[in-house]
Amino acid sequence: MRKLGSLTALLAVTLAGCVSQPVAPPTAVLETVGFEQIPGWTTDRQNDTFTGLRAECRRLATLPADTGLGGEGMASTYGGKAGHWSAACIAAASLKADDAEGVRHFYETWFQPYQLSTAGLFTGYYEPEVQGALSPDAAHTVPLYARPSDLVQLSPPPEDPKAAPRVGRMVGGTLQPYFSRAEIEAGAMGSAAKPLLWLHDPVELFFLQIQGAGRVRLPDGTVTRVGYDGKNGRDYTPIGRLLLQRNALAAQDISMQSIRAWLEAHPADAKGLMDENEDYVFFRILADTDVLAGPPGALGVNLVAGRSAAVDPHAIPLGAPIFVDTTDPITGAPLRRLLLAQDSGTDIKGPARTDIFFGFGAWAEQEAGRMHQTGTEYLLLPRPVR
Repeated sequence: MRKLGSLTALLAVTLAGCVSQPVAPPTAVLETVGFEQIPGWTTDRQNDTFTGLRAECRRLATLPADTGLGGEGMASTYGGKAGHWSAACIAAASLKADDAEGVRHFYETWFQPYQLSTAGLFTGYYEPEVQGALSPDAAHTVPLYARPSDLVQLSPPPEDPKAAPRVGRMVGGTLQPYFSRAEIEAGAMGSAAKPLLWLHDPVELFFLQIQGAGRVRLPDGTVTRVGYDGKNGRDYTPIGRLLLQRNALAAQDISMQSIRAWLEAHPADAKGLMDENEDYVFFRILADTDVLAGPPGALGVNLVAGRSAAVDPHAIPLGAPIFVDTTDPITGAPLRRLLLAQDSGTDIKGPARTDIFFGFGAWAEQEAGRMHQTGTEYLLLPRPVR
């Protein structure tokens, strides 16, 4: 599960994820293939990507042609700059959303598919909805914090642009680590702490932070959207891994649902376990977004349920179409579809790590919480204009 951000913030740190000690992912090896070699290509409804495709084309059109979108090796050469996508985006302007054959022909004409040599690992994320209030009361005592004023993020040095930014707070002119989860919840931020909203349950806050965005339903029934606005720079520790190591859950039972159930069943131990994940996410109100649309991802466009995905921009350019060949985590049926790499994640590392956005609601939560499937990934890059 990942964090939702903005392209502006992403470019400011030269496409470096917000983690304090990154591990270098493997280099992608791309093998040229034909569309006829992609299982499920001819049966997929590629026109379901139409909304997301047009949105990202509008976004890319606002950027200078040399704006970096990420990628490495061949992926960077053919798709790593905003200008690489301009010809395909101009062609996309004439597409119709209901023309399945036309959209498929568009992809086959303007893109070259490549199979990634590394076996793919596919997970899922969604947009949770939680109960909250504008001010604290007896039922809403858990603060949802805005980015604190003393949080500092320094871009990586020019000689190492892929390094992680340094995150912390200035103390006596030097950058010190920012407060941990436990310290923040104990009040360490002091006057820098600015609650945006108040939630009902600390477990709901914890999972909202893992997802990086969500919907807060207020007592009057209205919904307020919140999105990722930075983190404290501490390492992310998956508490599911901790439960597995302590034999609290079996490997085959690990899912978002089982972890949540354990926390709710062990209230005396829940806070201590969550505090072992020192990572802490801050939010902002998304006042100008359509409540029915997906949240904005790292590319700055609204995500489309089932057709948007988070990738590692060091390996895969933002905006790139990727076709996944895997299985549904609940039914076991083949899951073969075209996605658009419109988001990034702090724990999505390497060329064949893909986090599929499933939308919001009970079904999306079930799918995302259980999605941990292997398979094959194909990257589509623009054909060079001759």
